[in-house]
Amino acid sequence: MDSATAHLRTSDEVVRRETSTNVGRSGAAVGDGRFARWWSGHPDDPSWARPSAFGLLVATAVLYFYNLTASGWANSFYSAAAQAGSVNWEAFFFGSSDAANSITVDKPPAALWVMALSVRVFGLNSFAILMPEVLMGVATVGLVYSMVRRHFGAGAGLLSGAVLALTPVAALMFRFNNPDALLVLLMTLGAWGTMRAIEKGSIKWMALVGVFLGFGFLTKTLQVFLVIPFFGIAYLVTARTNLKRRVLGLLAGLGAMIAAAGWWVLIVQLVPADSRPYIGGSQTNSFWNLTFGYNGFGRLSGNETGSVGGGGAGGGTTAGGMWGVTGITRMFGSEVGSQISWLLPSALILLSVGIVLRGRQPRTDGRRAAYLVWGGWLLVTGLTFSFMAGIFHQYYTVALAPAIAAVVGMGAKEAWDRRHHAIGSITLAVATAAAATWSFILLTRVTAYGDWLRTSILAVGMAAAFLLLALNWLHRKAIPLVLAGAIAAGLAGPAAYTWSTVNSANTGSIPTAGPGGMGGFGGGGAPGGGRMGGVRPGGTTGQGTIPAQGGTTGQAGATGNAAATQRQGGGLGGLLGATTPSTAVVSALQSGAATYTWVAAAIGSNNAAGLQLATGQPVMPIGGFNGSDPSPTLAQFQSYVQSGKIHYFLAGGVGGGGQSGGSNVAQQITTWVEAHYKKVTIGGSTFYDLTQPTSSASSSSSN
Repeated sequence: MDSATAHLRTSDEVVRRETSTNVGRSGAAVGDGRFARWWSGHPDDPSWARPSAFGLLVATAVLYFYNLTASGWANSFYSAAAQAGSVNWEAFFFGSSDAANSITVDKPPAALWVMALSVRVFGLNSFAILMPEVLMGVATVGLVYSMVRRHFGAGAGLLSGAVLALTPVAALMFRFNNPDALLVLLMTLGAWGTMRAIEKGSIKWMALVGVFLGFGFLTKTLQVFLVIPFFGIAYLVTARTNLKRRVLGLLAGLGAMIAAAGWWVLIVQLVPADSRPYIGGSQTNSFWNLTFGYNGFGRLSGNETGSVGGGGAGGGTTAGGMWGVTGITRMFGSEVGSQISWLLPSALILLSVGIVLRGRQPRTDGRRAAYLVWGGWLLVTGLTFSFMAGIFHQYYTVALAPAIAAVVGMGAKEAWDRRHHAIGSITLAVATAAAATWSFILLTRVTAYGDWLRTSILAVGMAAAFLLLALNWLHRKAIPLVLAGAIAAGLAGPAAYTWSTVNSANTGSIPTAGPGGMGGFGGGGAPGGGRMGGVRPGGTTGQGTIPAQGGTTGQAGATGNAAATQRQGGGLGGLLGATTPSTAVVSALQSGAATYTWVAAAIGSNNAAGLQLATGQPVMPIGGFNGSDPSPTLAQFQSYVQSGKIHYFLAGGVGGGGQSGGSNVAQQITTWVEAHYKKVTIGGSTFYDLTQPTSSASSSSSN
């Protein structure tokens, strides 16, 4: 046996002893309240572990903060709600779109709470809104590193953290103000708590998991439930305690989750409907209707009353619709693949091998528990996204990013520990070849990077894969170069997409990662998103002039929003992103603002959001996000106008009838306003002055 092989095998024995120590030690030996011990994890960790982890977090923060405010208000729908919550505590609690509390956003308010508090501290600006999202991203990377390192070592933790940080959709959503950033952080905290509960056999830790998941429900309702099955299975099967305490731990987690989410839901349900804002996204002013309908089972079946258009024909592997083709290959398709799937083939390979390799370990084996937690998260969430026939956007896949990252790091370390055996070297080689090949295929779908990047990735990856098969015969000084080549082949493609993402302004309601022009729904002819829509503070406009309902350009006299929204025809201007109104419009709406409850009303939340963010005054979003909610009713709107509570009505916009069975109240209100109030032009925009009735308005209250 040559000296290189002897050295490698000696090192392998050290690795196995360290792994055994990490897995076998009790949770009390680590995380005893001292930050340094928690951070370093174990005395046997190499000296470079802590500074490398610190460097990973700093690099992630620098990357995610870079060019952050170029995205302006990002999703103006949520930015306007954050503005409302920053000036009115009722709006803060309920998650209202406006400070006058006419209607809520179509999600629970937990994500808005974070942004609204930031705005209260730092003022209303792009940085205050987006900064918390970046911090959530850095925290999530840190958690993934810490959990993987705990059982698989510092190198595996660093690899997992880097994979997560460089996943394009993660770089997008941790710099964007949709609820997904907080949701992913809370799910990752749930995974962290589950692993600690398993190590300690602790009922209290499972209760803490329930708290995290409960607040996940208050962030994006039922989506958080996708991680629950395997969190529970992992604890029930592998926790270091007897069966009775394992069952009690599951019950404690369930109870804590219900309590953490239920307190807010209970208050909303108990407050009379006329004493709170309308529940946006529902057709019955009910949070349960929102939760189990529009945001719940409707997402699976495609039967979403009030949504824009219809979903795919549910259940078939080739079903297609407005939200793209469903089926087992959806995560790899042209609509989604470049957002999340760069290392998904490798992750599935490594997960399968890792579970097999841990199959004969003791019930309480920590590594097998980790495979159950992260692998179950990956499989359940991935399959749900693949087959759901309702509203589906590419950015939803950020929920897969921590699981993919963790599985890649864990599986690579598992195979590396057995690199002198066929199973280890073959697994490493196949995973590397899969990553390089799939990156090559994904990069052939775009022209932004030329041929050199994908060709280099394929060449380096295949060379590394071949050399990984020959590890026993390589000189030990060559091994770091082989590993570097394998890692580079796996990360170069997503890193390029991530760099394109942070170098671009990402606005509108449906952002996508990658080079410019990648935006869009799936399924031919649906509205696009990504970087093409919206306007950032300061008046810089996006692309295209928005066609208002009826074919006029009535969106506050500004240009912006996605040119792709025009593919749907008239009536969708302003649906996917707000516009910046002209100075004349802002001045007119602010004039005498204290006299009115709402300085204006507009069809659809984004039309209202643009006016609200520019003026700082409440603007009523008629019909909620899609303009299809029955809020307010025609009679209520007439009453508001008669009482002098609304100054202007913005002409045009989107509106409900025909949108998957949604209310046509927005159209009724538009017709009534046009018939009874004076049309005025302000800064090139068309409004109706609700303080100036026409001659026909005398009988309007009875209409």
